[in-house]
Order: sequence, then structure tokens, then C-alpha cells
Amino acid sequence: MLRRWLASKLAWSLVLGLLAAGTLLTINETGYRQSSRALAEISRAQQARFAVTMLQQNVLDAETGQRGYMLTSEAIYREPYDNAIKQIDLHLARLRELSAGRPLEQQGLANLSNHLSRKLAEMDMSLRLVSSGNEDASRFVLTTDVGREEMVRIREESAKLVKLSNDSLSQAQQQIARSMLLSRVGIALVVAAGLLAFFLYLRQGEALRSANERQQQALQRERNLLEQEVRERTASLAELATHLQDVRETERGFLARELHDELGALLTAAKLDVARLKSRLADAPDAVQRLQHLTELLNSGIALKRRIIEDLRPSSLSNLGLVASLEILGREFSDRSGVRVDMVLENVNLDESRQLSIYRMVQESLTNIGKYAQASEAAVVLKNYDNHVTVEVSDNGKGFDTQFVRPSTHGLAGMRHRVEAAGGKLLIQSSEGTGTRLQAMLPAHAPGSARAPGAS
Repeated sequence: MLRRWLASKLAWSLVLGLLAAGTLLTINETGYRQSSRALAEISRAQQARFAVTMLQQNVLDAETGQRGYMLTSEAIYREPYDNAIKQIDLHLARLRELSAGRPLEQQGLANLSNHLSRKLAEMDMSLRLVSSGNEDASRFVLTTDVGREEMVRIREESAKLVKLSNDSLSQAQQQIARSMLLSRVGIALVVAAGLLAFFLYLRQGEALRSANERQQQALQRERNLLEQEVRERTASLAELATHLQDVRETERGFLARELHDELGALLTAAKLDVARLKSRLADAPDAVQRLQHLTELLNSGIALKRRIIEDLRPSSLSNLGLVASLEILGREFSDRSGVRVDMVLENVNLDESRQLSIYRMVQESLTNIGKYAQASEAAVVLKNYDNHVTVEVSDNGKGFDTQFVRPSTHGLAGMRHRVEAAGGKLLIQSSEGTGTRLQAMLPAHAPGSARAPGAS
């Protein structure tokens, strides 16, 4: 629920930021368009003012050319007049183009055109009279007030057009100033909104990060509790497995003693009775033969009893020690399986429990070699160090992939548990086609004991 609320607040912050960006773009676009229109109006007003100014200059040039020609009657003095007349028409056309759609300027331009027409007509009349040789009449025209009045009107109308251009120029400049002010205010507001959105974003991000941290801490606590429970369960299971293993060894020792004491005594007594009967029935060949067969059966039973007892609880381990027991174990396995077993054994100083763990590991390893390895050679190495003992069983069999061990391979799991229960570590190395190597390292029961020479 908290994460959903924080996510919604974060989304609103992002929406506010997007709105601020959109507003900024709109303000900039509006200011750009208004400024463009204002700049275009400034350019038009400046051109109109320039055209009016040039128009006045052309009228003055025409008037100057008129007076020069009238005084000298020479054509060279009429050239300024002719050039000015041409320029006046061009500037009038330019002013009509620039004043399109502007009624006040069009009205002023119409008034100016009328006065220009009268002024130009007056000058043209004077020049024609001079050209026709009627100089007195031309001078009379000059002495009238028509030209002067029209020139005054031209200046007045020109001044009005210039004033209209200046007003347009001033309005355009004010529009640019307003656009700039709007842009400044808008950008300031948008920047403030953007900073607010960024602040909200950071704040919500921090809140979301804090919520995630709290959730991670809660998950970590749950994980720690689960790991603690798993460790406790694992320790309980390991303790139970060790207890069951000890119970199993105790039961096997008890069963071995029972077989040795009770069954061994019965078989031995039966064998003695058969020997007595055989001595008394020496004259009955058929009975002697059957007694001989019975004796062989009893011997087989006694041998089977010994093998069972040794499998349950090796008597050699208690009577002869670990090294001798391993030698007997290897020799019997080689006789049964046909696999050559090389043994390099050093005397070790371990308690009975650790000796039994090593013996069972080697026994299980040799059993697995006989069942699965398809090996021709095997090796058992027992070494004694200052503070630990290592035992290694290897073969040259087909090996296996340790990454894909079947769940049904309880032998390896049992060996690992037995070694770890004794405080040691078990290392399994194998790959397909290269054989298998099992190495166990167990702490010595009596650290600092001297290494004794081994028997092989």
C-alpha cells in the first residue's frame, strides 16, 4: 500500500514536471511568434519611414532641377528633375505596398499623392513653358503660392506618415518588450515549477528508497530467521543422524557379540558332536559320508558367521588396530572382486570413534568401487600429520560427473555425514573416464603426536 502511494506521488511529480516543460515550450513559442511579428512590423515601419524621407528628398531634388533649368535653359540642369520624377513613382509604389491593410496610412498616402500630383503638375507646367520659350509665363507660375503651398502640404502629409510609422515602430518595440517580459516571467515560473517537481521527485524517491530499505530490512530479518531455523533444523537432523549412526554401530556391535557368543558356541558344539558321531560310526560308510558333508556345512556356517561379524563390527579394529584392519579389508576386497588394491598406511593415534569412521569410509568406498567403478586398480592411503589425519581412496574406473549425482546415492551422503560428524571434511573428485578420488581429513585426537612409520 505504501509503495503504491509513493508510486502515485512520484507519478504526479513527473506529470507536474511534464506540464512545466510543456508550459515552457508554449511560452517560448508564443513569445517567438509575437517577437517575429513585432520585428516584421519594425522592419516595415522603418522601410515606410525611409520611403517617405526619400520621397521628400526626391521632391526637393525635382524642385532644384526645375529651378536650375528655368534659370539656365540648359538640359543638364533638368536631369535631377527627371531622375527625381522616376524615383517618386517608385517610392509611391513602395509606400502603397507597405501600407496595404492599414486604413490610416492609406488615407495619408492618398493625401500625399494628391499634393505630389499638384506639385509635380505645377513644376511640369513651368518646365514646358520654359521649353516653349515663354519664360515670362514660367516665372509668373513660380511667383504664385501654388507650389509653395503644395510643398507645405507635402511636408505635413509626409510628417503624418512618418509619425504613423514611428507609432507602429514604437508599438512593435513595446510588443517585443512585453514578449520578453512574458518570457522572463514564464520561464521563471516554469523553472520554479520544475524545481518544485524535481524537489517532489527527489523527496518521493527518497521516501521510496526508505520504504525499500525498510522492506529489505524486514526481508533480511525474515531471511535471517529462516536461516537460523534451517541451521537449527540442520543441526538437529545432523545430531539425530549421528545418534542413529551411533545406535546403529552399537546395535551392530551387540549383534556381532551375540552371533559370536551364542551362534558361535552352537555351531562349535554341533561340530564337536558331529566329530564324535563320525568316530563312532566309522564302520558305516554312508553315515560317515553324510557326517562329512554335515561337517563341511558347519564349517561354511562358521565362516559365514565370521564374515557377518566382521561386517557388523570388525574385531580386528579392536584387537589389531586401524592399519591392520584396513590391510585385511583391502586384501579381502581384492580377493573377492579381482581389483588390485595398493595400500600406503601410516600408524595413527586416534580414538575408537574416529578409527571406526575411517574404516567405514574405506569399506563403503571399496564397496562402491566393486559395484560401479569397473576399475582394475584401487589405492588406499592413510597419512598421519601433527594435528590431523588424511585418508584417501582412489580408483582408475569410469568415474562420474559430481554435478549430477543421483539422489539415490546415499553412500556418498552417508560417508560425508560420518566424516563431518567426526569433525572432518570429505572431498570428492571425479569425472567421466578419469576415475574417482575420495579424500577425508579428520582432526587428530591427540595433537602433536609423533608420526609413526606405517606398514603397507
